[in-house]
Amino acid sequence: MARPPASVSVKDVAAAAGVSLGTVSNVLNRPDRVTASTRERVERAMADLGFVRNESARSLRAGRTRALAYVMLDAGNPFFTDVAQGIEQAAEDAGLSLFLCNSQGRAVREATHVDHLQAQRVQGILMTPVDPESAALDAIAERGTPLVIVDRIRKGEQFCSVAVDDILGGRLAVEHLIDRGHQRVAFVGGPLSIGQVADRYQGAQEAWAAAGFAPEDLTLIAVESLTVAAGRSAGERLTGIPSGRRPTAAFCANDLVALGILQQATTAGLRVPEQLAIVGYDDIEFAAAAAVPLTSVRQPRQELGRVASELVIDEATNIHHHHQQVVFTPELVARASTLA
Repeated sequence: MARPPASVSVKDVAAAAGVSLGTVSNVLNRPDRVTASTRERVERAMADLGFVRNESARSLRAGRTRALAYVMLDAGNPFFTDVAQGIEQAAEDAGLSLFLCNSQGRAVREATHVDHLQAQRVQGILMTPVDPESAALDAIAERGTPLVIVDRIRKGEQFCSVAVDDILGGRLAVEHLIDRGHQRVAFVGGPLSIGQVADRYQGAQEAWAAAGFAPEDLTLIAVESLTVAAGRSAGERLTGIPSGRRPTAAFCANDLVALGILQQATTAGLRVPEQLAIVGYDDIEFAAAAAVPLTSVRQPRQELGRVASELVIDEATNIHHHHQQVVFTPELVARASTLA
């Protein structure tokens, strides 16, 4: 009976090819040191025996596995899965595998993932952290694991990071609504403890103040999460305001909330954008595919992931690596939800 490939060892290959263990090792790791005829004989023995290289053992001997990991904040949000695609492509181009983990916005779950990943000795970790200022991030670096912060900005320059200028994004959204003639606008998002949400709200406030409007005419409608369900709930509150006082437009902290607002506006019989204009944020694929295509502030999601992956690979392999804080510029994509 033939032996299963998993049980075929380097010794078996050496015996079948009539060479030393060192020669087989050179064929696997330093083929330029072996003559073409010997290399061909060893490779033929590997093929005949069904030899499968043990990458796990090789990686442990080298000190790191040939893998990166991305700890995303919310796998249910298409924004983060788009970022993951960019990370995966860059990892694949570098010949690395990628582990994907979902913290679900919970610090304890995030810490558990990180512990497991460090035990696996991944080459580097990319993370959208629950708290970018957490001391737990410093502990990761102290253990020698390269770390890049994704879609968050952390004070100082202890780590590489990639993010988007969300204050500018907030300004772009509200400036667009002001240009469309709106004088009562709601900002729908939360919690404000999330840095991006706070920055988008700040940008909205700056644009509103620059236009000379009264602060009270920019209404904050707080939500507990950035989900479609939270958007529908906020939409119920928004559509329940008497028409004479109701905001004529809503700027939402992300597209999922905006899609929930759009659903509830349709249920309440409001015409979009004639009675309620809506702007989202992220420009996920579903934004353009909505029943009323959604105006949104676009983030370069896959580019975020690609650059983050390149930074963590450089940190893992380049002794002259210098930390970088890369900030991308968002752009407003206007569609039917604001264009009557």
